[in-house]
Amino acid sequence: MYPAGTRIELLSTMDDQQGVEKGTKGTVILVDDIGTIHMKWDNGRGLGLIPEEDNFKVLSRPQEEIKESEEHSKEQSHGMGGMSL
Repeated sequence: MYPAGTRIELLSTMDDQQGVEKGTKGTVILVDDIGTIHMKWDNGRGLGLIPEEDNFKVLSRPQEEIKESEEHSKEQSHGMGGMSL
């Protein structure tokens, strides 16, 4: 459900001393056996999310990023009149 590489944004401040504020974005590292989502936050913190307790939203998943990259490549080739460099 939250594969490594998934981008997440925190929607409310987490109740701890780790300094992860509302609006902070980060990347999923892994989900452990009990469902904690281990994160690498863009502010350098490493605090995990608990889906039943923390309020967050998914910004992108690794598959979406690959698809966007492929679409970008297609646009570039069309921009060159179909010629490749």
